[in-house]
Amino acid sequence: MEKDNEELLNYVYQNAEMGVNSISKLMEITDDTEFIHQLDTQKNEYTAMKNDAEKLLRDQGASEDDLSAFDRVRTYIMINMQTLRDKSVSHIAEMLIQGSAMGIVQAIRKLREYTQVDEPVKNLMQKLLAMEERNFNQLKKYV
Repeated sequence: MEKDNEELLNYVYQNAEMGVNSISKLMEITDDTEFIHQLDTQKNEYTAMKNDAEKLLRDQGASEDDLSAFDRVRTYIMINMQTLRDKSVSHIAEMLIQGSAMGIVQAIRKLREYTQVDEPVKNLMQKLLAMEERNFNQLKKYV
C-alpha cells in the first residue's frame, strides 16, 4: 500500500505542477484582466494541491518526482504552437478546458485503480478531481 500511496501522490504532484506551469505560460499570453484573475486563482489552487501532495509524500518518507525536462519543454512547445495564430481568451479557455477534461478522466481512473490507498491520499485525489471539475465549469464562460 505504501507504494500505491507514493504513486498516487506523485500523480497528484505532477498534475498540479503541470497546471502551474501551463497556466503561468498562458498568463503571459493574454492581457484580459478578468481572465488573468481567473487563471491566477486556478494557478494558486494548483500550487496548494502541489504543496499538499509534497507534504503527504514527505510525511510518508518519500519524495516528489518532478516533471521531466522533456515534459516541460513539450508543454511549452504545445502551448506556443496552439497560441501562435490564436491568442484569444476563448481559444486559451478551450485549451484549458481540454486539459481539465483529461484531468477529470484520469482522476476518475486513478481513483478506481488505487482503491487501497490511505484515506488522506484518497481525499487529496478526490480534491484534485473536484478542482478539475470546478475549473472546467468556470472556464466555459470564456469560450
